[in-house]
Amino acid sequence: MAQSSESTRKRDPSGASPGAGGAHEHRWWILAVIGIAQLMVVLDATIVNIALPSAQQDLGFSDGNRQWIVTAYALAFGSLLLLGGRIADLVGRKTVFVIGLIGFAGASAIGGAATSFEMLVIARALQGAFGALLAPAALSLLTTTFTDPRERAKAFGIYGAIAGAGGAVGLLLGGVLTEYLDWRWCLYVNLIFAVVAIIGGVRLLHGGRPAQRPRLDVPGAVLACTGLFCIVYGFSNAETHAWSEFQTWGFLVAGALLLIAFAWWQTRAEHPLLPLRVVLDRDRGASFIAMFLSGAGMFGVFLFLTYYLQQILGYTPVTTGVAFMPLVACMVVASVVATNSLLPRFGGKVLVPIGMALACASMLWLTRLDTDSNYAAHVLGPLMIAGLGMGFIFACAMNLATAGIAPQDAGVGSAMVNTSQQVGGSIGTALLNTLATTAATNYLVGKQPSPQVQAQAAIESYSTAYWWSAAFFALGLVITALLYRAGPPTPHDSDAPAAAHM
Repeated sequence: MAQSSESTRKRDPSGASPGAGGAHEHRWWILAVIGIAQLMVVLDATIVNIALPSAQQDLGFSDGNRQWIVTAYALAFGSLLLLGGRIADLVGRKTVFVIGLIGFAGASAIGGAATSFEMLVIARALQGAFGALLAPAALSLLTTTFTDPRERAKAFGIYGAIAGAGGAVGLLLGGVLTEYLDWRWCLYVNLIFAVVAIIGGVRLLHGGRPAQRPRLDVPGAVLACTGLFCIVYGFSNAETHAWSEFQTWGFLVAGALLLIAFAWWQTRAEHPLLPLRVVLDRDRGASFIAMFLSGAGMFGVFLFLTYYLQQILGYTPVTTGVAFMPLVACMVVASVVATNSLLPRFGGKVLVPIGMALACASMLWLTRLDTDSNYAAHVLGPLMIAGLGMGFIFACAMNLATAGIAPQDAGVGSAMVNTSQQVGGSIGTALLNTLATTAATNYLVGKQPSPQVQAQAAIESYSTAYWWSAAFFALGLVITALLYRAGPPTPHDSDAPAAAHM
């Protein structure tokens, strides 16, 4: 194996194995490029939300159609992630990364120049599709570029902070662009991110394509993509349709059956889209579940606290974005400290449940908010605790989900991380929205809808969402405490499988 590695390094002037990435001499600049790309994808999920009212007024679409600006992105992104990750393994991570950036930038330009509702929806769907190529390619490039355990910890701490904090950054940036420029700049700004990342990617990245490439599992790709589409679409419909309507439960049942069929097919396919070795490792499986549940629960912070700050406290979009910055700061600190110092000593079995507990506690604290609460005394504390908790969860789960993965599986393994978070977020948004709306409706029964009563009904809805978010994190605490292996990650766990394929 030593001779093989040495000969590989001689063939690659960058000093990196084409299969495993190796210790690239420009790896910290590569981290910056990957971080910019990931930030662009993550913040796009929230930056457009701030621009929606202005876009609706400008293009003249109805309230009923407004959700499709968000749903079109979520549908394409969530349903195509697994396929995008496998394409990165087959074609080459650098190639797919750059194609994803170019496509995302082009779709953003189309959206920014949209002259109709249909044009904007198509652009958002294209953003999601190219994002499904870009996100797993970015994470797999990070996985294969940083192989030294200490450097890997630092890199994943920074990446985890970006992935977790992108939503809050999107709120701030969207508020600034909408308030001081125009809603279209919430899409045009992606061109700046993309150009920087494309230049850096072309100059710095190596191919990252394994020598032994599996064939594309076409039946598996069809089952996975259609199943995920139905799941995301069904839960998206739940926000505007009753759970008893076919448009909700019909798609959810179809999605579940298709994913069951996909899992069955993966045990028989010669070249499975998602090899079972990727998901059956205990630490990796626990990490996917952690990303899923935290993706569902974190919307209790971003979505409903945004409503509270703007509708109850009267904050502007810009002030709302600034209000979330302590969460971002705590998330960055927690991510870096966790992966650099704590994860190598204590492992995921300690850190991820602690993160879940902190996030759960912050949600419970937020349930105490009322119309007389203020930011400094009642919002700042739980925001900072939530940032610490999610920093622990995201950085550790992303690190452990991709540690020790074979180079030819790095793309699809990375896609599973993104898929878990995206599908969890879709489910969380639909469930929390439905439960919150029901709580507000029940509160208003038999009452005169005065401004005070309406405000209190909103508080009841937000509180219900926080309680359920706390339940997601509490469930995550129990599951991750049971599933993760005890003790710190060993060199065998994280390095041996990669070394075997170098």
